[in-house]
Amino acid sequence: MKDLHALGIRFKDGELYILDQQLLPQKEVLIRVKDVDHMVTIIQGLKIRGAPAIGISAGLALARFSRGMNDRDEVRAMALKLRESRPTAINLMLVIDRMLAHLTEQNFHSLFEEEAVRAFDEDVILCDRMAEYGTELVNDGDGILTHCNTGRLVTAGVGTALGVIFKAHEQGKKIHVYVDETRPLLQGARLTAWELQQAGIPYSLITDNMAAQMMKAGRVQKVFIGSDRVALNGDFANKIGTYGVSILAKYHRIPFYPVAPYTTIDFTCESGDAIPIEEREAYEVRGARGSFGDVCWAPENAPVCNPAFDVSPVENVTAFICDKGVFSREALKHGALKNL
Repeated sequence: MKDLHALGIRFKDGELYILDQQLLPQKEVLIRVKDVDHMVTIIQGLKIRGAPAIGISAGLALARFSRGMNDRDEVRAMALKLRESRPTAINLMLVIDRMLAHLTEQNFHSLFEEEAVRAFDEDVILCDRMAEYGTELVNDGDGILTHCNTGRLVTAGVGTALGVIFKAHEQGKKIHVYVDETRPLLQGARLTAWELQQAGIPYSLITDNMAAQMMKAGRVQKVFIGSDRVALNGDFANKIGTYGVSILAKYHRIPFYPVAPYTTIDFTCESGDAIPIEEREAYEVRGARGSFGDVCWAPENAPVCNPAFDVSPVENVTAFICDKGVFSREALKHGALKNL
């Protein structure tokens, strides 16, 4: 299998490496993936995250660690373990299912490798297309608010929502990005701020509960945001807090744009009501973990509710930016995604 290089995923000399996102931005540490169980731990521990990157890394792990295995039942069990490691991000299921479709074929090992590489290479192209479509909606002088992290760390390419922002900056548009801190895991503060700083794009880091004031003050003209699963009617799941941002944007009459490739659309899901929401561990809300160590600011046994995602309804979406084009709210309501 050929060598592959992305910001968060490396495949070199037959070995898979993951950039540990839990240690960013203070430390840049590559983890060599040892086996499928190790890959599952990496995914569940959010050392790799973002719907496209999760799918790509899982596919590469399956291709790498099924090599030489002839027991198809054992390979299937390995694949399903990866497939079930995160319940909301649909790209993971798509990549693994594409690979499993070859399991009955004689040369399934080489076909697994081809599918894994295809998923990586395709994502680079999809990111470029989304950036091209999305940047047409960015005006010189825009203040742009974003939530969570949607850049090179979560894709094989330039990113989804951040890809649009990177492209607008490359075109010379004078933009300023307002980065939601994104609690409870601080992926905006730790990761988006780091990516924007590396790219030289002006930004301000804000806590999540400052977004309304930024909008009221007229500092935000657009919202670009990612997605982990899109329903056929245009409802979509994204990092917890996105739903609140969509309500604020609608109230302040600010265009609100989710950005995601077709690989994030769940073609079996009619509406957001059917999207499963992952519930994560209590420690993520009681405190924080990172390269700085562990911090707990709540009572040690404080009861916690910790949904990792929420669902924003299509009614709050201005348009959906996909690698296939830009789809208005009305087009989404009339089933535009069903024909992709």
